Amino acid sequence: MDALKLTQVWVEYGSKIVLERVNLAVSPGSFVSIVGPSGAGKTTLLRLLLGQEAPTRGKAMLFGEKLRDEPGPDRGVVFQRYSIFPHMNVRENVLFGLECKGSPVFGHLGGKKRRAALDEVDAMLASVGLKDARKLYPAQLSGGMQQRVAIAQALIMKPKVLLLDEPFGALDPGVRADMHVLITDIWRTNGLTIFMVTHDIKEAFALGTRVIALDKARHDAQAPNRYGATIVYDVKLDRKANAVPPPEIEAMAAGA
Repeated sequence: MDALKLTQVWVEYGSKIVLERVNLAVSPGSFVSIVGPSGAGKTTLLRLLLGQEAPTRGKAMLFGEKLRDEPGPDRGVVFQRYSIFPHMNVRENVLFGLECKGSPVFGHLGGKKRRAALDEVDAMLASVGLKDARKLYPAQLSGGMQQRVAIAQALIMKPKVLLLDEPFGALDPGVRADMHVLITDIWRTNGLTIFMVTHDIKEAFALGTRVIALDKARHDAQAPNRYGATIVYDVKLDRKANAVPPPEIEAMAAGA
């Protein structure tokens, strides 16, 4: 069974076509990097997978079931801008999702349930290298540490699919390299299916088992919104090999 299957998917906003004729089948456990020039619909595709967008036409299936038109616990997401609460410390930020899940009305766990949740949170923080930072607040953390908190927030809900929207774009090169190691370890350890939008072609090929490039395959200078983007390249990779981006994809990215 495919983790994701898109069949003739279109996304339109009135007369503007953002995506058209998108066909994609992804196996469970894949790490799919999504690249393409600005405005090619990369984030729209990610929003569709998250459930924030619905196909205007076509069919979207997740693990054999119709993709729900709303975010769900089966899909975790990490954005470039850190989606963490500034008034909560690290431990509280990661605990929040479990409290909402365990107590939807009050948003607070007590007794044995809370102790069990805190143990789960502490184990998660240790796995992302934040064991000693659990009492710190976001303002006391570096950019890389804040992004680790955001990743822990997503993973604590045990999603099948992890969506990454330029997650490392705001980080310094050294921190970014550390995060590459972390996300690879998380992917392999948890058996996740990952979709990552990035403008960094080398990052896409270094991390992905598959790289798809979105762009407009047809154009009309008189009506620029008449045609949408689709998958123009689909490259499957061997993570053990030294994957090098094809010149045509590098050229397309250079024109972003």
